[in-house]
Amino acid sequence: MDIRLDFGQRIRELRARSGMSQEVLAYRAGLDRTYISGVERGERNVSLVNIGKIAEALQVSVAYLFSGERFSDTPAYQQKDFSVPFTQRFKYHVDSENKVLSFQVHGLLNGEAVDYMSKTLLGICNAYGQGELNILVDHRDMRTSDGVPVVYSPEVAERAIVFQQELLNYSKQVVALCNSEFMVENLNHVAAHSGIIHKATHLFERDRDMVGKAYGMFGITGNELVKVKT
Repeated sequence: MDIRLDFGQRIRELRARSGMSQEVLAYRAGLDRTYISGVERGERNVSLVNIGKIAEALQVSVAYLFSGERFSDTPAYQQKDFSVPFTQRFKYHVDSENKVLSFQVHGLLNGEAVDYMSKTLLGICNAYGQGELNILVDHRDMRTSDGVPVVYSPEVAERAIVFQQELLNYSKQVVALCNSEFMVENLNHVAAHSGIIHKATHLFERDRDMVGKAYGMFGITGNELVKVKT
């Protein structure tokens, strides 16, 4: 395949799984929409400077743009992806003895969902002192109705940054179990902007390995909510 066509397909996949239109990606990258359209059709010899701009807009590293992890280019964040109420897709648990707050999200987040989740979790955090809680985030099942992994949309990322800035005061360390390397990149980007990056570890590997690694980081042998999938 022509490298321009392959790169264009790659950008289209990542844009789609981020819930972005060409217009939104172009705006975030500071480029013209027709330019992004041409890139995705394989009609542009993209400069290194513009590759950097596109990577930043997609909230990934330049290196990740050329990784082997591939996705469907079916657009995410469609109405059907929110048919089940968020309150039924969001769960949390507090291990008071080990001071671990765990939560998991099934399906997609939107801005309203992040606000609800933030209010709920920060309400729990208020009962603890500064830097006292370990936070275990389970995003393994953040998938669209077609079963393909997604990452935070720009709206969700912006709300998540605000949430993490508040969480920074309470958290000792944060470990997130991810659905893809793409999500690792996405969450690294969000954590860097929120300032929580020095406390955060984002994992994607074999399920048993990443759950075990999270347990080990917190000094626990199990968790009522976040477990190895069977």
